[in-house]
Amino acid sequence: QVQLVESGGGLVQAGGSLRLSCAASGRTFSSYTMGWFRQAPGKEREFVAVIAWSGGYTAYADSVKGRFTVSRDNAKNTLYLQMSSLKPEDTAVYYCASVRGSNYFTVRGEEYDVWGQGTQVTVSS
Repeated sequence: QVQLVESGGGLVQAGGSLRLSCAASGRTFSSYTMGWFRQAPGKEREFVAVIAWSGGYTAYADSVKGRFTVSRDNAKNTLYLQMSSLKPEDTAVYYCASVRGSNYFTVRGEEYDVWGQGTQVTVSS
């Protein structure tokens, strides 16, 4: 059974940093594109960042570009999201997710079939 478990969320002041982690099991981690998505209260889920199975290609939402960095360690089956210069509008539940098929790169949330339980990030002004 495929499982994703996020950690690292918390409360931080505006301008601060956090590092999210996502531990994966039950799937050949190195064969799958992994993404980060977030959902704020009263809003739809939105794409944040994605990294290809090999780590050789990444993509970011415009709202986080230059502030967030996605990375992965395939030897540890772990995905990361380094968040810097955090803003109150970054407050949301952050989810990691795995793409439906191997060796396939996409930013479309509907193409991801395994999701973590989410971790809360709250940025105070």
